[in-house]
Amino acid sequence: MVLTPGSFDEHRPPRRELLDECVHCGFCLPTCPTYAVDGEEMDSPRGRIYLIDLAQRGEIPLDRTIAGHIDSCLGCLACVPACPSGVQYDLLLEATRPQLERHVPRTRRERVVRRAIFAVFPYPARMRAAALLGVLYRRLGLRALAHRLGLVDRLPAELRAAEDLLPPVPVRSLFRRPPPVVPAAGERRLRVALLEGCAQRVLFGDVNAATARVLAAEGCEVVVPPSQQCCGALNLHAGLEDDAAARARRLIDTFETARADVVVVNVAGCGSSMKEYDRLLADDPVYAERAARFAASVRDVTELLAELEPRAPRHPVQAKVAYHDACHLANAQRIRRQPRDLLRAVPGVELTDIAEAEICCGSAGIYNLVQPRMAEELGRRKAANIEAAGPDVIATANAGCLLQVRRFLSADVPLVHPIEILDASIRGVALERARR
Repeated sequence: MVLTPGSFDEHRPPRRELLDECVHCGFCLPTCPTYAVDGEEMDSPRGRIYLIDLAQRGEIPLDRTIAGHIDSCLGCLACVPACPSGVQYDLLLEATRPQLERHVPRTRRERVVRRAIFAVFPYPARMRAAALLGVLYRRLGLRALAHRLGLVDRLPAELRAAEDLLPPVPVRSLFRRPPPVVPAAGERRLRVALLEGCAQRVLFGDVNAATARVLAAEGCEVVVPPSQQCCGALNLHAGLEDDAAARARRLIDTFETARADVVVVNVAGCGSSMKEYDRLLADDPVYAERAARFAASVRDVTELLAELEPRAPRHPVQAKVAYHDACHLANAQRIRRQPRDLLRAVPGVELTDIAEAEICCGSAGIYNLVQPRMAEELGRRKAANIEAAGPDVIATANAGCLLQVRRFLSADVPLVHPIEILDASIRGVALERARR
């Protein structure tokens, strides 16, 4: 790579005009999770922009110092809607992370952890095998024994986090997949292609099944492309730009064969990345136009349902529901109202607010595995705020959030995707029964 007069190379460096938009006013500070926990200026959006600015001018090198402060960012983007100057911090972060991945060597421990994550998480078959081992680990009493003997406490922080995130998944759920085509109920309104996701299809297959049922009940023919692979969201958010681009190309190829009107996603992190394929592949002469068309067709399931006039009747679901905003839904996709409106339209649902709603739960893709200390602080803070609201049910639209929040709850409160509440209402069954 050829270096520019600054410290970044010439491939998509952070743009000067974006850096100049920041007037360092500080409105971003109360929304930043890392600043809220540590109060460190360089771990705030304003501080990180200052570091990127210095590197762009060539006044500081790309080294472990700047990489550490950028790595500590969750990429939650709560600072973006809070900024009165309209600073596009998302674009600055998106440009900086690949530069750091190319030019700042990681420690051996970091390399091992990241290689392990990217060797498993983007591959559903490997995820399924790991989840099966997790099921055995619980059922054979090994987990309880390991905790009783204090063995878990001796593990590296990253492994302790991974062990703690293991969800109690029924074996049947690991293999549950919606059929390739789910016909629309009544007259067809749309043909939609459903992304199954990686962790989603393995750990939350019930959510995909509920998504297909609700869409079909609302008049959508649902197609589930059988050969779909990872969308590249984890790679993109970690700065692995080339890997993300390769996965984006494969997914576009796969979904184009479905000939759908809309691509539906029920995972906030996946949806936000897929809506950015046009930027990711803008320099690709073969895929640029196709990526732009694909990105324009992507809808979060709550976004699409809010656009459609309800057709299926809703039956009562008596529950006080705390809705947790997934960051990549609320901040990256600016989808806040639609999930709430859908839940409020369910008879019997009482929707309650959560304190510090803008503060991330600490999941953030692979963040809770590579930055376990900060992730744990934020997870405990989020769980405490949720429990203070006294809900019967917690709803959030992202697989990572479901895992992270469940990890720190002290009370046995069900965690669901909003689509599962809608599914129970349309089918007229209790929420617990709808998930079986």
